[in-house]
Amino acid sequence: MKTAPNLPDKYKGIICILLSAFCFTFMNIFVRMSGDLPSVQKSFFRNLVAFFFALIILLKERAPLLPQNKKNLPALIARAVCGTVGVLCNFYAVDHLLLSDASMLNKMSPFFAVVFSIFILREKATPVQTAGIIAAFIGSLFIIKPSFANMELLPSLLGFLGGMGAGAAYAFVRWLGVHGERGSYIVFFFSGFSCLVTLPFLIFDFHYMTLTQWLILLGAGLAAAGGQFTITAAYKFAPAKEISVYDYSQVIFSALMGFLLFSQMPDLLSWLGYVIICGAAVAMFIYNNRRKEKTDGTDKA
Repeated sequence: MKTAPNLPDKYKGIICILLSAFCFTFMNIFVRMSGDLPSVQKSFFRNLVAFFFALIILLKERAPLLPQNKKNLPALIARAVCGTVGVLCNFYAVDHLLLSDASMLNKMSPFFAVVFSIFILREKATPVQTAGIIAAFIGSLFIIKPSFANMELLPSLLGFLGGMGAGAAYAFVRWLGVHGERGSYIVFFFSGFSCLVTLPFLIFDFHYMTLTQWLILLGAGLAAAGGQFTITAAYKFAPAKEISVYDYSQVIFSALMGFLLFSQMPDLLSWLGYVIICGAAVAMFIYNNRRKEKTDGTDKA
């Protein structure tokens, strides 16, 4: 009996990143539905579920609760710090912006992943890739609408910062994957670190939660765990410049669910920002693929 050929790592990465977009969409929905709770409190319970989820997997695999290599520890800490900042800022944006706006600002992360990969992984950016990053930044301005008259300026800026933090975190995930670190341990370390950082705020400013809120945040944590494992796997399988465009499927999921569940409709400027950012992402994706094909053809010649 013939066995099916193994999928190339690039396609594995694409599947994982689509699954992560789906999971993170539902995480944002649950965060929004949990009501008027501090972003730090929501973040703690989101990461607590992911922590135990990762711990169970590590124990089942009988894997040590230590990095594969001590040299990976600084990158693990950097990934955890950037990821924690990204989560806190994203949760604040989700609570104060349209779901699709918050998701799109968070989806600046693939562009920032390319930027930070230049410094962390020494991956060079071409002029076309640089132009794509600049175009994405311009598109984000249409969503942020920088003006003192804009009451949503602060959450928009924090949403942008959240995308930056997530992009840096993904670059470190890629570095850790290249250096042999296990995906489950990366999630375990990040989730545990984030819980420890947010725990003091939770102790001194805990807000009472109903049973419904507990269950909703449990759902957010489970969705986040699924998103973390699949996004970690995605960036271990392939570089950001090859698969990041598929991460924008989350914006489609978010816009649809935001309309169906919360009757949210983005304004014209936001839609223009979506088109610019997604257009830049698609253009970079096509360019990277063609560039890779030429390189492969040259190598074979």
